Amino acid sequence: MESSEEEEDFPTHEWITPQSKVNSIYQSNTEKRIRKLCCELLDLKDAVENLCGNMQSKYLAFLRISEEVVEMEHELIELQKHVSTQGILVQDLMSGVFRELEEWNQDDSDSPEAEEDSQTVQRQDPVITELEDHKLTFLENIDVLLAEHKVEEALESLNAEERNSPELNVAEGTSSTKTSSYKSAFLQRKAMLMDQLVEISEQPSVGIGELKKALSSLLKIGKGTLAHQILLKAYGSRLQKNIELFLPSCSVYPETYSASLSKIVFSTILLMVKESHLIFGDTPAYTNRNLQWAEWELESFVRLVKEHAPPSEMVSALRSASICVQASFSHCLTLESQGLKLDKLLKALLRPYFEEVLEMNFRRARRMVLDLEGNDGALPLSPHTMSPLSPMVSSDNAVIDSGTRFMFIVRDIVEQLTPFAITHFGGTILTRISHLFDKYVDALIKALPGPSEDDNLTEHKEVLNFRVETDAQQLSLLGTAFTVADDLLPMAVSRIWSGKSESKEPGSGPSENLGPTTSNSVDFKDWRRHLQHSLDKLRDHFCRQYVLNFIYSREGKMQLDAQIYFSGKGNDLFWDSHPLPSLPFQALFAKLQQLATVAGDVLLGKEKIQKILLARLTETVVMWLSDEQEFWDVFEDDSCELQPLGLQQLILDMHFIVEIAVCGGYPSRNVHQSSSAIIARAVRTFSARGIDPQNALPEDEWFVETAKAAINKLLMGTSGSEASDNDEGHMIIHDGISDSDDSASCPSTIESSTESFASANMDEGESPNYFTDPES
Repeated sequence: MESSEEEEDFPTHEWITPQSKVNSIYQSNTEKRIRKLCCELLDLKDAVENLCGNMQSKYLAFLRISEEVVEMEHELIELQKHVSTQGILVQDLMSGVFRELEEWNQDDSDSPEAEEDSQTVQRQDPVITELEDHKLTFLENIDVLLAEHKVEEALESLNAEERNSPELNVAEGTSSTKTSSYKSAFLQRKAMLMDQLVEISEQPSVGIGELKKALSSLLKIGKGTLAHQILLKAYGSRLQKNIELFLPSCSVYPETYSASLSKIVFSTILLMVKESHLIFGDTPAYTNRNLQWAEWELESFVRLVKEHAPPSEMVSALRSASICVQASFSHCLTLESQGLKLDKLLKALLRPYFEEVLEMNFRRARRMVLDLEGNDGALPLSPHTMSPLSPMVSSDNAVIDSGTRFMFIVRDIVEQLTPFAITHFGGTILTRISHLFDKYVDALIKALPGPSEDDNLTEHKEVLNFRVETDAQQLSLLGTAFTVADDLLPMAVSRIWSGKSESKEPGSGPSENLGPTTSNSVDFKDWRRHLQHSLDKLRDHFCRQYVLNFIYSREGKMQLDAQIYFSGKGNDLFWDSHPLPSLPFQALFAKLQQLATVAGDVLLGKEKIQKILLARLTETVVMWLSDEQEFWDVFEDDSCELQPLGLQQLILDMHFIVEIAVCGGYPSRNVHQSSSAIIARAVRTFSARGIDPQNALPEDEWFVETAKAAINKLLMGTSGSEASDNDEGHMIIHDGISDSDDSASCPSTIESSTESFASANMDEGESPNYFTDPES
């Protein structure tokens, strides 16, 4: 190892050359070359950065630099060889120094200091020296790889060293000073690698491939949580950019923008979940974080939908909300295959928004329904809507227009709904439609003559100038409400129950077996029952005001009062061989006959509703007599003299009204029971005043036959032309009205049978769905 050059640098002295001088001589050349190399590498870095600034303009410079890099690599290899050679020289020098020190300290071998030096020399085992060289070389290689940003090679080297080095796996606090120092240096390089990986993954322009590599590398060095956070942050940032680019176009597509926004959000969530599964697997911790991130993005999505939605009262807002529900829940089904179940959260988030839009649309619908005279051109009269209403001819088409308006409003709302909107919110929609029908019925009640039963119906009263006065108009109004509730409305909402568009022909009527196939909470029968309750309310108001119109004169005086049953009060009390009912009941018979004629023209093809209305009218009359206390107070007044003839007349009138219903084909158990109750009360009242019913009253059969004969006599009293028309247009007289028929017993007794109704049984097949009384 010695040469002439070494002899010049190391002149012979009797003292040992200092270590500092040795280092300055043998390491000066190496440091100069390393510094030169570093300067060249820095120059190369500047050249590369300038090259990135304008690639095309510096393409030739890039080729030249590339050649220089190749040359530099060769020089670096030569430098590494030189460093290795210099390392060997240093080791030889250290060995020689140790030998000289050992000879120099031979005389002092017995001293404690000499013994310690001897132990130090003994520890410098060749194996240990080789291990130290490996550590130094490894750290230098890692530094070079990190400086060149070769993260994959650096990661492989770190992992390999960590697997092969027992010192790096020793627990903290149990290693020696040198081992702790090496481990600290190792961990420092590892932290530098992590910083580089984080820097790469957080670059805005990083691609999916580079991001996945960086995150996988972070996962390999034990930074899985950090890698997953970076993944969520990257996809969140990407989603935010896409949304910002899309939002300016929301106003251009007010109905479908929510579906496009939903696609952007859910597709990003789906991609994130897939990448998370590929990189991190199905670890519960990462899956839970994915779910939390997705839930947060869904909340932001719903807020954006609300902020950019059309005004809630517009039809386009309902359409937009329905499309949003459809698209969102469709995407939720796709996410379920990836282990994310968000349908419950999505429904909870969308329900307030959807119900708000529904509420505003139904408020608008209520305003349109109550505006019965509105003549805006926004209501097209389609044949599908008009055909069931067109047969009902009225002197005022406003009645038909009101039903057409209502059905247009309902159809307009239902047509905006999508299948998923029906599935998740169908029950709410049906309930609101039934309430809208209640408002429609309330408006029709206001259009009928007489005061409304509900004094609280004051909403939009100023626009309710529409009135129906004639019998034809009123019957047309009832028929319109019946057609809407029984035919048109169930067909309009059939897709809510069946989940598909309606395919039935107009006027065919709804199927009774139609039932809900979705998750609606409203039962079909309950919903139909609610409609009938509203129709019953309308029917009862019509019957009540019609009967009160008959009972009271225009001046408010009562036409049907108890005075007609006192002797000497009216020609109707003079009995002959063919007695007749009291004049008010004869007038009632004529009025019902006239109403039946009008109903035959107005309610063409709706015989059931005709009979139900006439039956209800007769029920209303007898119920009024039963409940009117002023009527009975006259009989109980001692100042008024009662005669048996009055009791006979009252009982005949009650039998007469029962036979009116029987002969008309609309018998009612309520009429029979109420008439029997009135007769029983009259018998008690007259008995209390000293009149013996057994002596004053003929047989029960006499009243029945007399009432039937009176009906025939009144019918035959009309003109010949009218009599010929009565077979179809007026009261329906059955063949069973003859003296040979089984006559019913008098309803004056408590045990009165219902045999007098036998003649009407032929018309009592199936009861209609609407305008029926539960007790009839």
